[in-house]
Amino acid sequence: MTSIVLFDGVCNFCNDSVNFIISQDTEGKFKFAPLQSEIGREMRSRYEIDQNVDSIVLIEHDVAYTYSTAALRIARGLGGIWSLAYAFIIIPPFIRDAIYEAFAKNRYRLFGKREVCMVPTPAVKERFVT
Repeated sequence: MTSIVLFDGVCNFCNDSVNFIISQDTEGKFKFAPLQSEIGREMRSRYEIDQNVDSIVLIEHDVAYTYSTAALRIARGLGGIWSLAYAFIIIPPFIRDAIYEAFAKNRYRLFGKREVCMVPTPAVKERFVT
C-alpha cells in the first residue's frame, strides 16, 4: 500500500523533510506531490482539504490526514526509531496541532522559501506522483 505525502513545494523545510522521508523509507511506502502541483490541487479537491492547509498532508487508506496527525503517521510508517514518535498521538489533537501550526507559520522565516517547487532528481523521480 502506497501513501501519498502532499507538501509545500516552495518551503525549504518541507523539501528537506521530503528528502529525509525518501532516505528513511527504504520500502518505498511513500509517494510525494507538491500541494501547488496539478495532482496536489486535484487531491486537495478530492479529499476536501481546506485551502488554509499549506503544509504536510498524508493520504493513507483513502483518508487525508493533516497537521500533527499527518507527521506522526509518517513517522510511524518509517519504522525503526522514528515510529516511536507516534506515541505523541495520545496528546489531544488541539494541543499537538497548536504546536505544529506555530512552527508551520514560521517555517519560511526560519528556513526560507524557494521561488519555484522542487524538481526531483532522476534518482527519486519515481517516488513522485504526476
